[in-house]
Amino acid sequence: MNSDDPMFYAHSGTSGDKSDWQILKDHLAQVAEIAASMGAPLGLEEAARLAGLLHDLGKYTPEFQKRLTGADIRVDHSTAGAAILLGDLANGRDKGVAELVAYCIAGHHAGLPDRLNETAACLNRRVESFGADLDPVWKSELAIDATRLVPNLTKGPDLEAVAFRLSVVTRMIFSCLVDADFKDTEAFYAALEGRQVDRMWPSLQELLPKFLQSFETDMQSRSSNATALNRLRADILTHVRAGAQREPGLFTLTVPTGGGKTLASLAFALDHARTYGHTRIIYAIPFTSIVDQTADIFRSILGDDNVLEHHSAIDEERFDPKAYHESRDKLKLAMEDWAAPVVVTTNVQLFESLFAARTSRARKVHNIANSVIILDEAQMIPRPLLKPCMRMLDELALNFGCTIVLCTATQPALDQRKLEGGLPLEGRELAPDPNRLNDKLRRTRIVRAGPMSNAALLTELEVASRVLVIVNSRKHALELFREAEEAGLPGVVHLSTRQYAAHRRRILADVRDRLETEKPCRLIATSLIEAGVDVDFPRVLRAEAGLDAIIQAAGRCNREGKRLVEESIVSVFSTPDYSSPAEIRSLVADMQRMLTRHEDLLSLAAIKDYFAEVYWRLGEQLDSKGILQRFILDRRGFTDFAFRSAADDFCMVESDMVPVIVANEEAPQKYVGELEFGGKTSRNIAQKLQSYIVQMPLNARDLMVRNGHVSFIRPDLRGDQFAVLHSKSLYREEVGLIWEDADYLSIESMII
Repeated sequence: MNSDDPMFYAHSGTSGDKSDWQILKDHLAQVAEIAASMGAPLGLEEAARLAGLLHDLGKYTPEFQKRLTGADIRVDHSTAGAAILLGDLANGRDKGVAELVAYCIAGHHAGLPDRLNETAACLNRRVESFGADLDPVWKSELAIDATRLVPNLTKGPDLEAVAFRLSVVTRMIFSCLVDADFKDTEAFYAALEGRQVDRMWPSLQELLPKFLQSFETDMQSRSSNATALNRLRADILTHVRAGAQREPGLFTLTVPTGGGKTLASLAFALDHARTYGHTRIIYAIPFTSIVDQTADIFRSILGDDNVLEHHSAIDEERFDPKAYHESRDKLKLAMEDWAAPVVVTTNVQLFESLFAARTSRARKVHNIANSVIILDEAQMIPRPLLKPCMRMLDELALNFGCTIVLCTATQPALDQRKLEGGLPLEGRELAPDPNRLNDKLRRTRIVRAGPMSNAALLTELEVASRVLVIVNSRKHALELFREAEEAGLPGVVHLSTRQYAAHRRRILADVRDRLETEKPCRLIATSLIEAGVDVDFPRVLRAEAGLDAIIQAAGRCNREGKRLVEESIVSVFSTPDYSSPAEIRSLVADMQRMLTRHEDLLSLAAIKDYFAEVYWRLGEQLDSKGILQRFILDRRGFTDFAFRSAADDFCMVESDMVPVIVANEEAPQKYVGELEFGGKTSRNIAQKLQSYIVQMPLNARDLMVRNGHVSFIRPDLRGDQFAVLHSKSLYREEVGLIWEDADYLSIESMII
């Protein structure tokens, strides 16, 4: 350093004399204290503090200080702390935990690394090549203590279990570090620019008296309609709430469709949090199509400002604290760290965050600890990732203070007595006598209809004026809809992911209105209608699929129990003219085997038997990407963790689909304009655009680009994600995006 300026800085300011620059030792101390406060409830206070103190150690170099003053040089400042820690600082028992902290320090900008892979970005190669000229002043400025990091974490049934536990510990430390680093940096720039950042939330414990009072008021208003169904729902609610006194951990809540499990699970979460001091309620749902529906229910009871709704269509980017925009409200900020007391989100957001390497997704992980987590429609956890997800849930419940409720009408057979690597669920059911409930809440009967062509389906549509037909592909849904339109049937409606989410919400609102007013409503849909969507048809036809899908489809028939069971028929048919994906064909075969074993496909015994059959058949494919094999611990306690490659392969929605923004309405047109002409971060706009995106095949989008129907905007901001439809005629109000018509040049592309 220049002897005239012996100070080391973390971030530059605006003053030429550096009087408003952030001093490095101050930044490190502040990040250490913030991280330690986040880690304390997890038993990781000292490990998180150490990570904070060492994370920017590489800024104690002349090269980095030159960079702050404007030199156009690249400096790796993230490896230094990891290299020093792995070298000399930690000894004895704490040496192993120091490895975990080293992963976090090395990854605090680029994301958690692999220990060893073929790239120069892995932890081993970075440490081996480390040779930065650190100024020794850091030793006098930082009070480093690399002992007493965490309690002994090596106890477990086997090395594989201990290795996974240590990988989760690392994720928690990493989350504390990157969130603390972000918030201290954000606070520095906010003060520099004379603005305030409101990230303060009342705790769940402070809000619980108000929440519980609001819940009781809501229940009293509902009890005025004292039907037999509502009395049964009240009995279920009372029993579930009584279970809130039970010891925290893993639970199941098996309640048939219409039994009020959404409100019952919320009541359980509120009561359980009051008893055991949980800091957050997280409600995770498999599909974005019902996140809005559930969030609206929760907001109506708990208040608009207390419920964070978080799901995404375009992937998030790291938000630069320098680019903070005052129009971002507290709920938008809470999407980054899940600081809100109640979070309604998707399985994708929850699990991909828990297995993330990227800093933007990992920030929220420490706030997932000590939560009550409700997994709605638990059977929808993707089977290729089932074992890693179960292992993560078990770890959160066992060591990180979480209570987890697997909530569904079709409870998957995840009990460790029936499934290798399963969960300890024996005696953990919250519902009163699920078999009795299943009988009492039965609203439909399932019949086998055999093969049905579109002509046969049209005959059924002619007979019934209010009927739901669910098929297994967008192609089938579109062709059947067009044939129904040509036949002149009134009230024909199409619903699939060809339509963007905001459009689908309007369609469902219209469908509900038609059903309530008994207008003709012939809905032709894909499976997105099934899991939890609140519609009530007197008649449902479902293309063959797995038994769980058929039962979910049955939940859209006679949902409110206003019709006779004998008249509420769900017909299951095969589709000789349309081929289903291989996975669906396998599930159909599993379902058909149930017909030989069970007279009643709607019985809980049949459902459990079906899932056991599916899981037995899939075997090792329940971790098809080998996620659990990426975390290895040898008998000396040394780790070989592959965080980066595991995160890359942990994808809840496997698809070759790519997004296209449909800007046919005023709101998305405005957002696209903001993206094109600057002024706001792409991440902020991406969140606003997520309701106007259609996922389509990559080759079809490429053709649309070549023919001028679609173009990419802002390639500097991951432009492959921001593809915008220009040929508005390809998006049709009745059916959505028809990319099959894109094999011609658009008029716009022919204008010279």
